Amino acid sequence: MTAAVDVRDVEHVYGTGRGAVTALGPISLTVEAGSFLVLVGASGCGKSTLLRLIAGFERPTAGTVRIGGREPVPGRGAAVVFQQPRLFPWKTVGGNVDLALRYARVPRPERARRIPELLERVGLHDVAERRTWQISGGQQQRVAIARALAGEEGLLLLDEPFAALDALTRERLQEDLRHVIATSGRTCVFVTHSVDEAVFLGSRVVVLTRRPGRIALDLDVGLPRTGVEPDRLRALPEYAALRATVGQAVRSAAEDISD
Repeated sequence: MTAAVDVRDVEHVYGTGRGAVTALGPISLTVEAGSFLVLVGASGCGKSTLLRLIAGFERPTAGTVRIGGREPVPGRGAAVVFQQPRLFPWKTVGGNVDLALRYARVPRPERARRIPELLERVGLHDVAERRTWQISGGQQQRVAIARALAGEEGLLLLDEPFAALDALTRERLQEDLRHVIATSGRTCVFVTHSVDEAVFLGSRVVVLTRRPGRIALDLDVGLPRTGVEPDRLRALPEYAALRATVGQAVRSAAEDISD
């Protein structure tokens, strides 16, 4: 498989002098095209920092980050979904998706066809004409995902997009996102605190240590990506075993004291 993301000997330091804090690294990892990588660990372990480096929002203090062999540039090569949807409230749901398609330089006739397709993909076919403030928080996050899928970027980066949602909505969106990524062929890097979310979503789970974040566990999940109902998947003995393994790694990594 082709590497979608290559992180090589990366370190990241915030501040200078005596106030400098090493947030991440050294860390190296390769994300293969079409895979779903989940980064999990305790608060402050560098998960979101690593995601921002991959997105190109920040540059590493040391080492290199490459997307498809090139240095990342914000807004190019990767679509990003944040914890808050960051939609335009003066536009309709369909208008927000249309704007993303315009930025992707999709011609108007093609945009008219793709808007309902994208909203259907995230289960929002019946709210295209509503304003974003007229729909629920879970629906707003679905719009953010549809907007991220609107471009041609093969890489999708998500920074705890479901953290602020209630448990039921969060579970439903996990199921929807898992299906969308599995059927779209996109590469995904997803940040979470939740062990269950990591195992359910990921084809691969990377656990980071406490600051400075380093890789404590790199695990191929190996569960079926399609064709199994979510409740049946969560009931599998293999699922419980993976949860236990990742959970223990997260606890141990949070307690680890680095030199």
